[in-house]
Amino acid sequence: MNPGDGTPEDTELAVVELSDGAPDADLHHALLELAAVSAEADANPPFSEQTLVELHRAADRPEAATSETASGTSAEGQRSPLRIAYAWTDARPDSRLLAGAGVVVEGAHGTPDVLELVVRPDCRQRGIGTALVEALTENVLSPTSGRVQRAWAHGEHDAAARLARRYGWNPVRELWRMRLTDLDEAPSPELPESITMRSFRPGVDDEAWLAANAAAFADHPEQGRLTLEDLHARMAEDWFDPEGVLLAWEGEQLVGFHWTKVADPDLGEVYVVGVVPTAQGRGLGRSLTLAGIEHLHRSGLAAIMLYVDADNTAAVKLYKKLGFTKWDADTMYAPTEEAAVEPA
Repeated sequence: MNPGDGTPEDTELAVVELSDGAPDADLHHALLELAAVSAEADANPPFSEQTLVELHRAADRPEAATSETASGTSAEGQRSPLRIAYAWTDARPDSRLLAGAGVVVEGAHGTPDVLELVVRPDCRQRGIGTALVEALTENVLSPTSGRVQRAWAHGEHDAAARLARRYGWNPVRELWRMRLTDLDEAPSPELPESITMRSFRPGVDDEAWLAANAAAFADHPEQGRLTLEDLHARMAEDWFDPEGVLLAWEGEQLVGFHWTKVADPDLGEVYVVGVVPTAQGRGLGRSLTLAGIEHLHRSGLAAIMLYVDADNTAAVKLYKKLGFTKWDADTMYAPTEEAAVEPA
């Protein structure tokens, strides 16, 4: 949530509208433009990867945006998980700009519904964030919905914390972003002799990677629940490079992997490092991390970042030893009733 909010009385916008399902082409493009403008101003993307994946899926299925029923189900029976509150502003004589949007991605397989909210930088302090939350609270985020609900605030924004408190949401999770800038000092990876490493082969290694990922992240609230469709959606992204997905094999078994990512030409990412339970305790996670750093360094990257849960003390300790330092943090919020029974 990057609302930069004031009070509802200050808003100069028309009534907030709701999109129950896949957005049409105009709204889809406006959401991406709003995200880009806000990310540049805040130095933080307002939408998580999963939200962007769902927006791209909607764009790839234009029939879903034109054939939605009142229940959000398309003619093909595929229900879009997107629920969007949005408001336009007539800032330009010849076109409208999206002043703000709150996007809820409905969870599947028992995962929470997740809200992310952003207001255009030059439209902040006008109560737009409050108006968006009000509209969503009356509908998608209704306290009586019976669904598990969460909200992400990307970056340490005081306005997001104030808005969360106003609606009775408390922090339940902190995700750190850590950064490494001295890549020359990173040690070389030392893999066990029984391990061989090669890059990912699309269409060949998909199922093996999916099984290893599920085993490595069985207790993770998002990563461990990725489906084959989720994998293919990420493989369809512009940033996907199979050469940057390093697979560690022991005989015929995939025992670990390091999926690197370069979405910014100046910044690489330790995207996902996973080791299956049967191969843990052998230093493979450290070696895979270093192998990915080495790959990114050889690719010409001068800095690398990663995401890690603040309470994952073992991972944080490892990354600090490798030279990573805390850069920023994202905070997840939950309604007070649920936050009271969850660790912060």
